[in-house]
Amino acid sequence: PAAVNVREVRRDYNRSTKLSRELVEELSRVCSLAQQAWVEARKTSTFATFQPWLEKIVALKREEAQAIGFGGGVPYDALLDNYEPGVTAANVQNWFTPLRDELVKLLNEIKGSSRAPDVTLLTRLYPVDAQRSFSTYAARRIGFDFKCGRLDEAHHPFCSGLGPGDTRLTTRYDPHHFPGAFFGTLHEAGHGIYDQGLPAAAFGAPLGQAVSLGIHESQSRLWENFVGRSRPFWNCFYTPAQAVFPQALGDVPFEDFYFAINDVRPSFIRVEADEVTYNLHIMLRFELEQKLVAGDLKPADVPGVWNETFTRYFGITPPNDSQGCLQDIHWSGGGIGYFPTYALGNMFAAQFFSTATRDLDDLPGLISKGEFAPLKEWLNEKIHRHGKEFRSQDLVQRVTGEPLSHRALVAHLRNKFGELYGL
Repeated sequence: PAAVNVREVRRDYNRSTKLSRELVEELSRVCSLAQQAWVEARKTSTFATFQPWLEKIVALKREEAQAIGFGGGVPYDALLDNYEPGVTAANVQNWFTPLRDELVKLLNEIKGSSRAPDVTLLTRLYPVDAQRSFSTYAARRIGFDFKCGRLDEAHHPFCSGLGPGDTRLTTRYDPHHFPGAFFGTLHEAGHGIYDQGLPAAAFGAPLGQAVSLGIHESQSRLWENFVGRSRPFWNCFYTPAQAVFPQALGDVPFEDFYFAINDVRPSFIRVEADEVTYNLHIMLRFELEQKLVAGDLKPADVPGVWNETFTRYFGITPPNDSQGCLQDIHWSGGGIGYFPTYALGNMFAAQFFSTATRDLDDLPGLISKGEFAPLKEWLNEKIHRHGKEFRSQDLVQRVTGEPLSHRALVAHLRNKFGELYGL
């Protein structure tokens, strides 16, 4: 354990001391102003308002990458390493390329299906008080400990906390959109369960911290999608849901509801994307980020390249920049290298869940009965308790017996959506 702490502290120290005080101050200053400019640009859908700030940020992030160093790789590696230690752009490309090919193929098959859910039933009236109590109930049932945490409201859902014994979740409610708050709460509860499972005795040291953003995201996606959007989960939760929302769901058959919450269709906004299309949003951003850092794409050309790539992946074109390249806050805050961790989280989650299904006796049956403790304890034992002992790639190999691959995620998506869409 001491060696792990020394390794990680040395790593952080080495990265930090390579950056000059002037660079750190300028990044902080520019990002602070850039975020304000981004808010205005997004509101008016005017990329030109944000463009000069993006130019400054890209230049500063290139300078940061050069200062940190990237071995025999590319400058982008130094930025990615900040969020997913030990992972390179080449690694990500090798994981994403076969996944992208499979996703585009599956999406086209779904588009060609004669089946489609009635998603309007999810926009009926779902009173906020009822949503709040039902979301809290679900988070508690899957294993979030409310004695050591709480759930509040915020403009953007997140998970944070002051340390062991204080893990805070937020969500947002829309009385005419059931999935937003409910699945947002399960997502944040997944982050919270990870934080609550880290070794409290090591708080403040690397052994008491999460492995990486990708592994953290795997825990939220696992509970949100692999559990929360599954048939076994709703075998347990649908009758309570009908009791809590009698006006909205009283006359809705189980199969109609289950299909609606698993609707697949190309859409412009990443955070509202379904399981099949979500990773394509990330791959688009990864592609553009690499080109920006390498100097192969000028910030002024981002809107055009974004729209062209989006059309190629999704078959639809953003009508404006607010629904296109201005929708995310990450670049304005200097978060270049962050986006790949979202899709990596889905890949990690698929491989972990597949292994848990193999390890635990009748996991679908347990979930159908509302018995979530075996899965939570498996995650505690295999992932959470290790803190930062292992790099993400090593952890996946250790837990699943295989290196990270697109195969588990593709198998999950094909099985689930093949059944729903009759593929």
